[in-house]
Amino acid sequence: MKYHITTYGCQMNTADSQRLASEMEKLGLHATPVAEDADVIVLNTCVVRQGPEDKAVSRLLSLKPLKQKNPDVVFGVMGCMVGVREPKALREKFPFVDTFLPPSDPSALVQLLQARGVQAETGREDYWLERDATETRYALQDADFILPAHERGQLVSAHVPIIFGCNHVCTFCIIPYRRGTERSRSIGEIAAHVRSLVAQGVQEVTLLGQIVDRYGYDVPDGPRLPQLLRAIHDIDGLQRIRFLTSHPNYMNDELLDTVAELPKVMEHIEVPIQAGDDEVLKRMKRGYTVDAYRLLIEKIRARIPNVSIATDIIVGFPGETEKQFQGTYDILQELKLDVAHVAMYSPRPNTASASRFPDDVSPEEKERRRQAIDDLQAEVVGEINKRYLNQTVEVLVEEKNKQRWKGRTRTNKLVFFQDDTREWKGQLAHVKINWTGPWSMIGEVM
Repeated sequence: MKYHITTYGCQMNTADSQRLASEMEKLGLHATPVAEDADVIVLNTCVVRQGPEDKAVSRLLSLKPLKQKNPDVVFGVMGCMVGVREPKALREKFPFVDTFLPPSDPSALVQLLQARGVQAETGREDYWLERDATETRYALQDADFILPAHERGQLVSAHVPIIFGCNHVCTFCIIPYRRGTERSRSIGEIAAHVRSLVAQGVQEVTLLGQIVDRYGYDVPDGPRLPQLLRAIHDIDGLQRIRFLTSHPNYMNDELLDTVAELPKVMEHIEVPIQAGDDEVLKRMKRGYTVDAYRLLIEKIRARIPNVSIATDIIVGFPGETEKQFQGTYDILQELKLDVAHVAMYSPRPNTASASRFPDDVSPEEKERRRQAIDDLQAEVVGEINKRYLNQTVEVLVEEKNKQRWKGRTRTNKLVFFQDDTREWKGQLAHVKINWTGPWSMIGEVM
């Protein structure tokens, strides 16, 4: 039997799809890139904005004839479009879908397939990982997190969820309604997940959470992110650790000092500001001011040498005036951050902003503001990256792309280089940069 998964949205959805694929392969299914060839088809959905939701619905409807032609094909919908509550409306709208899976939980599909006679296979030969032609093979156990076959021994970097859900309830955000309240995984469970990944060739992990620096806050006297980073840091064979996304209110001194101290934790922080105006931030219910964010960036740069910083921006939030947008533009111009992920506001059902505030910024104006931020960032990042000219940087090589090796620096800068003398995938290369642009750099291996 074959399965196919289409994934929309964030890194958490990517991790959820990987876990689902792992469960499918434990049942003996094999991946296919072509949905029409699959016996099990799953769409892992995103509803953070209207665009990804529309894409998922369109794709689902386009696949409906497959079900009509072959009723035995199993259709599943997973993720934030389903949410954590009974999806009655979806069942009525899409009666041809066999099962609806909440975020991060593949159990309903596993149970459905088992009820149809598909049984888990144990001791399968391809649970062995050929690490090297001269090395003894590593035997993966059923309890391990087993990557899909096409990624086993091939994946250099992987995402590891450490906390599910969110308690913060920003007025624009649908995540708490669709992914539920915060639930932290134990350090032992996360460490076992990471050890399994490293055994299968993964060199770098990114720890994920909707607010990742709230890890452990839901557990009385529980560990926090700094303690988790120290535990993961001690895993043999792991080269790099990243984490995202943080919230300004929980980016404390202990966490910053831990990042600065541990060599495996990369000097890259993702901490969204969302808007550069205090009144807009108040309507968003973010819980900080522009000045507080400015001071946080100063603190991060003081405590972590050579750090790179990424942020998120929403343009066109209800009531955002031209002057308030200019505040966002000005703070980005002042702080000169390495990355700004820009999104146009999209009202989401059940959120406070959708019910309280009219969506009064036109689509055309939202697009103009988005483009203005993108243009500014291209200029800012272009100048930042020029500092790397003639410097030698450490690059973790991810893959070969159009005859050039591709990888990332510790500060998450994309680097390309050419070298045909050896296999670089999964290796750390020292690359001297001889060209820079706003989105990537090129160099030669030393």
